[in-house]
Amino acid sequence: QVQLVESGGGLVQPGGSLRLSCAASGSIPSINTMGWYRQTSGKERDLVATITTLGSTNYAGSVKGRFTISRDNAKNTVYLQMNSLKPEDTAVYYCHLGKGGIGLAWGQGTQVTVSS
Repeated sequence: QVQLVESGGGLVQPGGSLRLSCAASGSIPSINTMGWYRQTSGKERDLVATITTLGSTNYAGSVKGRFTISRDNAKNTVYLQMNSLKPEDTAVYYCHLGKGGIGLAWGQGTQVTVSS
């Protein structure tokens, strides 16, 4: 079983920055994909960015050039650096870990609010 614990959400003004972290523990596959998804009330959970163990990344078009995903494999931790934040980035952000297209765990979610 895998557990994910997120941190780093909060309130930020438009144009500001936040960094999210997600630490994984438990029975973590050596080869895996970690990522971030976000969800607003009444909508589906959408992909933000993913990163494989080898560092291959994938981003949603709406965040390309503003968000950067990275990971520290030694710490089993994934990060999401969010710059130039917009009000439409407001959502609950969830960390995810999967292997071979199979989801293994979700974090509890962390609220990001972009507002003046």
